[in-house]
Amino acid sequence: MSDTDLKAKPRAKAQAERPRLYKVILLNDDFTPRDFVVTVLKAVFRMTEGEALGVMLTAHRKGACVVAVYTKEVAETKANQATEFGRSRGYPLTFTTEREE
Repeated sequence: MSDTDLKAKPRAKAQAERPRLYKVILLNDDFTPRDFVVTVLKAVFRMTEGEALGVMLTAHRKGACVVAVYTKEVAETKANQATEFGRSRGYPLTFTTEREE
């Protein structure tokens, strides 16, 4: 037997890939009351009053605001929960998701 027959093959190292992250975005509308938006942000995204107020005001001034960044499944779930919260009260409150670059 030659030396080449006894050499072990190098093992491929299993590298865990980081999951892709997605942004949850609050879209501004002219109908949903500001206090209600703050309530939704506190309930669904567990924000403090100050954090929720800041996000709501940024969306109001700029038209949209990133609320949080999660894995795809969590981002979609939170966006759907928050949007449904508004719809159930008759408001056009909308949250979307977008892949983070």
